[in-house]
Amino acid sequence: MDDAERLRGGPAAAVRDPRLFEEFYRRHVDAVMRFVARRVDDPHTAADLTAEIFLAVLDSAHTYRPRLGSETAWLYGIARNVVSSERRRVARETERDLRISGRRLLEPDDITRIEDRLDAESPGRRALAALARLPEGERAVMELIAVDQLTVTEAAAALGIRQVTARVRLHRARKALREESAARAAETPPPAVPARPTGPEAPDPSLLRVARGEA
Repeated sequence: MDDAERLRGGPAAAVRDPRLFEEFYRRHVDAVMRFVARRVDDPHTAADLTAEIFLAVLDSAHTYRPRLGSETAWLYGIARNVVSSERRRVARETERDLRISGRRLLEPDDITRIEDRLDAESPGRRALAALARLPEGERAVMELIAVDQLTVTEAAAALGIRQVTARVRLHRARKALREESAARAAETPPPAVPARPTGPEAPDPSLLRVARGEA
C-alpha cells in the first residue's frame, strides 16, 4: 500500500464514512469496470456487476490486508467471486425474461460509455478465452497475472492461496501454453499471406510472452 492509500485509511475506513467511500469508489471504479469488461460483453450486466462488487466491499472491508497487496488486487479478489456467482446464477436460469426484469435502467449515455469500455477490453476477453482449457486453479492465477496485471503476491492474496502455490500453478500454466502453442505450430502449415489469428482458439500474443516467462 502506498503512502496515499495509507493516509486515506483503506477500505475499513471507507465503509465507516460516506465521504471516504465515495472517494474509494471513484479511485477504483475504472479498474473494476475494466476487470468486469474483460469477462462480460453486455453493458447492463457490466454495470450491475460493478455495482455489486462495491456493495460486497461493505461486507468484506475487514478482510483487506495491506501487506498482501494493493487495494486494487484485493478488489479483484472480490470481483472474481461476484463474477463467478453471476455465472452460476445465469447457468441456473431457465427463462431469459428473468434476467431482463431485474435489471436497473441505464441512461443512453451510460450504455454508450460501457459499450466503449467493453470494446476496449475485447482483447482481454479473447485472452481469457485462450486460457479456457487450463485447469481452474491454474487458469485463475494466469488470468490475474497475464490479463489483469497483478503480481504473483497479489494474485495469491486475491485467490486466498499461498504464494508458493500461485507460483507452481503459474509455472504449470505457462508450460501448458507453451506445449499447446508448439503443437499448433507443428500441425498448421504457414499461410501464404501472414494473418493475425482471431477468435477464442488463438492465444493472445501477450499470453504467449507470459507462457515463455517474458512477462
